[in-house]
Amino acid sequence: MLETKVLKLLNGEAIDESEDLCDFTLAAQNEACVAKGVTPIGPSDYVPIIKSTVSYIVLVVLVNSDDEVLMMQEAKSSCAGQWYLPAGHVEPGEDLHEAVKRECLEETGLEMELNTLLSVEAASKAWFRFVLTGTVTGGRLKTPAQADSESLQAKWIKDISEVSLRAKDIVPIIERGRAYNLHIRNKVRHQWHPSVLPTIKAHKKLLLRLLICAKQKTDNKLHVLVSEKTEAHLPMCEINHNRNLHSTLRKFMTEIFGADVAAHKPHGVLSIEHCGKPEGTNDGFCVSLLITFQSPLEDVFPISKYNWTAVSSDCANSIKSRTGRNMTVPLKVIC
Repeated sequence: MLETKVLKLLNGEAIDESEDLCDFTLAAQNEACVAKGVTPIGPSDYVPIIKSTVSYIVLVVLVNSDDEVLMMQEAKSSCAGQWYLPAGHVEPGEDLHEAVKRECLEETGLEMELNTLLSVEAASKAWFRFVLTGTVTGGRLKTPAQADSESLQAKWIKDISEVSLRAKDIVPIIERGRAYNLHIRNKVRHQWHPSVLPTIKAHKKLLLRLLICAKQKTDNKLHVLVSEKTEAHLPMCEINHNRNLHSTLRKFMTEIFGADVAAHKPHGVLSIEHCGKPEGTNDGFCVSLLITFQSPLEDVFPISKYNWTAVSSDCANSIKSRTGRNMTVPLKVIC
């Protein structure tokens, strides 16, 4: 069952694990703070509610065969006339797929299908942005005559330096989108992760799941860390919405391995699970990260309820194939 779950994550799929298996809840994190004489910075009973206590942003990079990028001209008074990628808030009752397609249609007039996540961005105060790319499937490019409160117009733009941008944060995003689409057109030039799209699975909390791996020195076998709380599962903790995601990850790794946790590398996102339906009741999500230890397993000591489990050579090779550059979806934490 462990290898089945691992392979599902590597394919970007949801896995059947209950939120009740969460190893490090907000309540447990706050108890740990109090035990150290530190005042907790957030409530233990936080519930994510879209556009109230959590903000999900979707942004899409569409590139045509001429390497032009689809952009829209802002209509909002604060940035009217400036250019940006199609983007916006996920609305209550929407999943991420629906939100991206709606925003693209409203702001550019074009219909699209999704190919993959390009990156995930996170900031404190429960702010998350999901950057995706895809393919235009229909519609008509929005003209100035069709200007409305969503946008003034849309254009395919080759050189973004020729337009006034609302913000320069999209420059590296556009570069990544172009690189990915180059890979799609000419696979020999670049190696990328397979298609990773948000999967539809309901969550009531903000969760971080970890696929943690280390190689045993004596037999060279790859091992995966398993929590044995209630039943065997991959380690999972609740994200503290008042801290950045790096802080949550650091505290969880310390909870698992102690303060002297060995050097390790977070490679990136393997999967995103989210539903958003029914409205206001399933507004959480689960992000799964791949982490490998640079030290051999013999030098890495999990504590309490965590144990290493060896995986087959086929499973190990599948994991190893995702540790290279561009083989996971980047997670950018904004401090």
